[in-house]
Amino acid sequence: MKSIAEKENMATVAVGKKEVTKDLDHCDIPYYVSEFVEREVGNDYDSLRKLDNLIDKLSENKKQLEEQVLTVSSEVPKRIQNALKNAEDSKKSLSRLLEEETLLSDSINSHLLKAQPWMEDLDVLISQVEEIERHLAYLKWISRIEELSDRIQQYLMTNNVPEAASTLAFMAELDIKLQESSCSHLLAFVRSTVKFWHKILKDKLSSDFEEVLTQLRWPFVGPPQSQALGLAAPASAPDVYNNLEMLFSQLLKLQTSDELLTKPKQLPEKYSLPPSPPIILPIQIMLNPLQKRFKYHFTGNKQTNVLNKPEWYLTQVLMWIGNHAKFLDDKIQPILDKAGSSVNAGLEFSRALVMLILEKLAADIPCLLYDDALFCHLVDEVLLFERELYSVHGYLSSFPSCMHILSEESCFQRWLTVEKKFALQKMDSMLSSEAAWISQYKDITDVDEMKVPDCAETFMTLLLVITDRYKNLPTASRKLQFLGLQKELVDDFRIRLTQVMKEETRASLGFRYCAILNAVNYIATVLADWADNVFFLQLQQAELEVRAESNAVSKLQLGQLASMESSVFDEMINLLERLKHDMLTRQVDHVFREVKDAAKLYKKERWLSLPSQAEQAVMSLSSTACPMLLTLRDRLLQLEQQLCHSLFKIFWQMLAEKVDIYIYQEIIMANHFNEGGAAQLQFDMSRNLFPLFSHYCKRPENYFKHIKEACIILNLNIGSALLLKDVLQSASENETTLKPNQPSATAALNELGVYKLAQKDVEILLNLRASWPNTGK
Repeated sequence: MKSIAEKENMATVAVGKKEVTKDLDHCDIPYYVSEFVEREVGNDYDSLRKLDNLIDKLSENKKQLEEQVLTVSSEVPKRIQNALKNAEDSKKSLSRLLEEETLLSDSINSHLLKAQPWMEDLDVLISQVEEIERHLAYLKWISRIEELSDRIQQYLMTNNVPEAASTLAFMAELDIKLQESSCSHLLAFVRSTVKFWHKILKDKLSSDFEEVLTQLRWPFVGPPQSQALGLAAPASAPDVYNNLEMLFSQLLKLQTSDELLTKPKQLPEKYSLPPSPPIILPIQIMLNPLQKRFKYHFTGNKQTNVLNKPEWYLTQVLMWIGNHAKFLDDKIQPILDKAGSSVNAGLEFSRALVMLILEKLAADIPCLLYDDALFCHLVDEVLLFERELYSVHGYLSSFPSCMHILSEESCFQRWLTVEKKFALQKMDSMLSSEAAWISQYKDITDVDEMKVPDCAETFMTLLLVITDRYKNLPTASRKLQFLGLQKELVDDFRIRLTQVMKEETRASLGFRYCAILNAVNYIATVLADWADNVFFLQLQQAELEVRAESNAVSKLQLGQLASMESSVFDEMINLLERLKHDMLTRQVDHVFREVKDAAKLYKKERWLSLPSQAEQAVMSLSSTACPMLLTLRDRLLQLEQQLCHSLFKIFWQMLAEKVDIYIYQEIIMANHFNEGGAAQLQFDMSRNLFPLFSHYCKRPENYFKHIKEACIILNLNIGSALLLKDVLQSASENETTLKPNQPSATAALNELGVYKLAQKDVEILLNLRASWPNTGK
């Protein structure tokens, strides 16, 4: 046993639920040993019997550990010896390899020294062979070209023009293959040979082809009916058409060489014309007489070449296209199809004539750019020409068109300026017109649902015309600039409407004020419809891409544009909707003021002294309510006639909400009611006020929930009223004492049909009842 002093110097350590004492400074037994003994033996002296087994177990563990140590200590030296041996072997092998590498390197260097003279001689021989091969290839190309040239000459001597044309086409293909070669003299020789034979064949075939066209009375400058007389001798028609097909096909074979030798006329890059292949050679020849006619009449000092008559040359080209369409489809297109060409004869013919128009426009526009009348007339005529070209003659949007000329920067900016100037002038005239605020369809009920004034309809027609004018522009950026102009015009028109509206503010129920409101609503509605149009959706996508590139908007706005949550007209629509709401609010406030003035006597009604329903033979409308109801009726009828249906619906609903709150707060909550007063109030409301609105909806009482529910509370029979009062009182007490399982005040009110009024409002209404029985409470 240890002394008390020794125990006081020991630290107490908890092990499980027992305690182990130890001297933290002087204990010789390690802590883990004392912990082990405490865990195995503890304070139970009976457990000392386990000591023998415990000693045996520990001895066995010690023995196993000693064996493991002996095993490891015996194996480690063997492994180290094996590793050292392997390292020695590797070192010897490496030394042997290094010796072999040295010998091999010396042998190779010796061989290279011996072979160096041979290599130098061989390089000379190889370079000589390569040069000879180049000379040989060069001579072969010359020989091949000369052979083809001789062959063409022989074919021409035997009058075998088709084979000569085919051989020339092959020679032109060889010319194209040689373009990457650095042999400039060879290229010049091939090109000169191709040019020589091309000129001979082209001149021969062109003269024969023109002769055939003359027999066919080409070109057809008269109406299509005269084409039936194209041949002087009908019997020779098959031969002429056979010659036409043969010569056309042979000229088609010269297309490759013609493209090599002839550089097509190009307009300046500022017009950004789309790339297009040259006009095929036979069509070029067919167009020569028409091009001469065009240049004769519409260039120089001729009387037909005047800046103020662009329709002359535009109409002339359309007539030529129309006059030759049938012949090209019936006679020329089959030849192209037979030759395996993908060219459309009619479109190729149209494309060539349109290029004449583009050259003419490029020359004329700078001369009339600053004359508004001439420039505007030119644009109008060009747009009409484009419309007929696309709709009637099937011209493709991928081809060069007049819109590319109008899209040139200086011309386009001028077009925008003129368009805006004339649009503003039109807006001035439409707003100053005597019929500006009168609907064109006022006498046609079915058509005049929107009650649109003439100025608003004319304005939206103007915007629609502008859209039609620019929708065929070749680039999205130009279209977006025109869209910006349309937005400017809408905003300008909105400002003008606002100015006129402010002049009419004192007569907010007048005809003109209502017409302005109808105009605002119509413009907003049409713009919302346009926002779903495919054309404007495409512009929205283009605007999204432009803004994304310039980082001009936030990620949220980009997301809204991309998900189509917003539209290109959203900003304009929001401004118009705000104006519409302000104007409607002003009208509602005006009518509401009139209703309040007319309801002054009704507010002073003696609700406490009115006879009960049983004391009256027949219930009748309160005389003091008549002015208020007459005012309501007259204004509703007036505005129903002057506002469109959608606007009037918003108007009467806003007015009903104001009247509902006014009567509830100023009349019902400000008075006390006996049984007769409550019944009279319910009769006035349910049989007179609510029916005024029954023409506009099936259940008008739903728009007067405060009044309807207040009448329900005031007209409850005595028993139900007492029961409801107790339920509400109990519910209030439960809220403070938190008593469960009490009747719900909300459920009780809902059962009576009261959903809108709060519990406190119902308690106030119950206290407004004058006749309560003495219950002894």
